[in-house]
Amino acid sequence: MRTATVAFLLACLVAALLTPLLRRFALRHRLIDDHVSARRVHGRPIPRLGGLAIAAAFYVPLLALLFEPSSVGEIFYADSRMAIAFLAGGVALCALGLLDDIRGSGAPIKFLVQFAIAGGLYYFGFRIEVLSLPFLGTVSLGALSLLFTLLWIVGVINAMNLIDGLDGLAAGVGLFGVLTAFVLAATRGDPIMMLFMASLAGSLVGFLFYNFNPASIFMGDTGSMFIGYVLAVGSVQTSQKSSTVVAILVPLVALGLPIADTLLAMIRRALRHRPLFSADRSHIHHKLLDLGLSQKQAVLVLYGVSILLGGTALLLTVASSRESAAILVAMGLLGFLAMRKLGYGHIRRASSSQADMDTQRQLDRLAATSDEERLWVELKGAAQVMSMSAIRIVLAYRNESDSVSVQRESGDFEGPTGARGSFEAKARNATIRVEFRAPSETVANVDALKQAIECACGRMFGRAGEKRRVRTGELPTLGG
Repeated sequence: MRTATVAFLLACLVAALLTPLLRRFALRHRLIDDHVSARRVHGRPIPRLGGLAIAAAFYVPLLALLFEPSSVGEIFYADSRMAIAFLAGGVALCALGLLDDIRGSGAPIKFLVQFAIAGGLYYFGFRIEVLSLPFLGTVSLGALSLLFTLLWIVGVINAMNLIDGLDGLAAGVGLFGVLTAFVLAATRGDPIMMLFMASLAGSLVGFLFYNFNPASIFMGDTGSMFIGYVLAVGSVQTSQKSSTVVAILVPLVALGLPIADTLLAMIRRALRHRPLFSADRSHIHHKLLDLGLSQKQAVLVLYGVSILLGGTALLLTVASSRESAAILVAMGLLGFLAMRKLGYGHIRRASSSQADMDTQRQLDRLAATSDEERLWVELKGAAQVMSMSAIRIVLAYRNESDSVSVQRESGDFEGPTGARGSFEAKARNATIRVEFRAPSETVANVDALKQAIECACGRMFGRAGEKRRVRTGELPTLGG
């Protein structure tokens, strides 16, 4: 326990000191996340190299064991080949994440490198060969050991990567998964798993000082994939010396949130005939934002879900088969009700036609606008691809003593036929009202149009509720 405590404190200190240095470096070299679309929730560029701080802080305590003799260090480095493979695999994955954060890399390249790393780990002895399943007893995987190990490692890596959508979300969910695994390792007397989880927990705590809302730096793919890597490989390492179902069950249940989000996305895109890796704004955290929660409130709700899942995972390790079944049924029912509440019970089949893709691209351009003139140009383009016969925008700017309203419109609002509609987007010192007329009673993608306008409004004027003094002379205007 003493080694784990020192590892936690050392990793936390390194992450807390290194993160602001990386933030300044990223800003100086423009290594920032400045891609804005209708599904993004940020209105300003953010540095995205924070994952390097997480990885470096994790490695420092492990490397320190080479110079400071301890019983845990002797166990960890007893098989130098496995220790080097684990450390090298993490470095290779960080290199992949860094490449993606700086230049971008496609899904095929990511999967190729991830499976290569997992295959190398299998070669050096990180293997899942036996499962102890509830109600079924011990099952030998035999020839399926390689496939199961590869899918487990790559699956957990990408599960953590997919949930990284709000300030502090991936780091917090990862932290609660790590703490759950640490508690289990402590109760089972597993010093290696305790060391891994203590080091990763410390690095995440140190990083969260800068990543919790409002975030000043993102972890990027480097950080999210590395968290999944440590959880996956750490559980495989422990499974070789204990009941495999226990080692696998904890991160599996603790990562139930990103796993559920991923499955829902796969089902949603399959029903709509859209590419599996296409982006949308229907993830769980987006649904919470659509319910009216702020970023911070949505993250705290998902933290609570992660805590519940972690507690359930620990409870399952001491429950009987009958009790485990009752717990899983209860959790499944809660999950079903939660999904219905978020609106996932109404996923309808839709065609991914060229018109659908054109509409999405236009909405992404609208969401990415940063000035009023461009906003009007992109809004007219969106109205055209959405078959609206008329569109009007009213921008109301305000400060403590004055207000200015500017209106622009295109098309005929006086025609005898067609449905009319409107919505508003509010920022800290401005309100954007959009009115439209369409030839039919039902206009597709109006909600998506509103989300794009809200994103652009927040990007140009700041989020509602943020304080900022604006002088009359600073009020923007629209060109004629």
